[in-house]
Amino acid sequence: MTRVLLADDQTLVRAGFRSILGGEDDIEVVAEAADGAQAVRLARETSPHVVLMDIRMPELDGLEATRRIAADPRLAEVKVIILTTFDLDDYVYGALRAGASGFLVKDTEPIELIHAVRVVARGDALIAPSITRRLISEFAGRVRRPEPGPELNGLTEREREVMSLVAAGLSNDEIAAELVLSPATAKTHVSRIMTKLNVRDRAQLVVLAYEAGMVTPRWLAG
Repeated sequence: MTRVLLADDQTLVRAGFRSILGGEDDIEVVAEAADGAQAVRLARETSPHVVLMDIRMPELDGLEATRRIAADPRLAEVKVIILTTFDLDDYVYGALRAGASGFLVKDTEPIELIHAVRVVARGDALIAPSITRRLISEFAGRVRRPEPGPELNGLTEREREVMSLVAAGLSNDEIAAELVLSPATAKTHVSRIMTKLNVRDRAQLVVLAYEAGMVTPRWLAG
């Protein structure tokens, strides 16, 4: 059973998400928060698998709440999905850097919301790859590209190749097809890379790939 915490200052938004997710046999909404501070407190009290986190909330915004959840070792297994609208896209890259596992636009279809919760709970892939490609491409282009950091020195050539494909938004199955590997082998590579680099999930791997200069925004254009 996937446990979900809803964090949004709009009661009707929370009610809509609860209605959608509550109809699934494998998903349980365990708590609702009306602001970021409450979201952090309830995350500690209820230990959800996934937090659906709005960005603009009173008391403590979603970015800072996400940062606090990601930094808390007691919440190491908690995944945060940032809820955004296109007029708030400037927050997306910052949200991923803060520790979010992905993001959804607020007007997403119900079936996409359900799928996103399941996917992030598994840690198998980024949310909405098409949106991920477009948005991260735009904001990664604004970040000054540093020289590759020493933390990447421990990666094999194959692992660097896999990491670049993860950063391009490919799933394990797509990476397997691209490199002519089995999906299990691709998944093993990704897991080993995350362990070596000490990152929480694939989203953090994407951020690190950009900041280490491994991927250019041109990879994600289109």
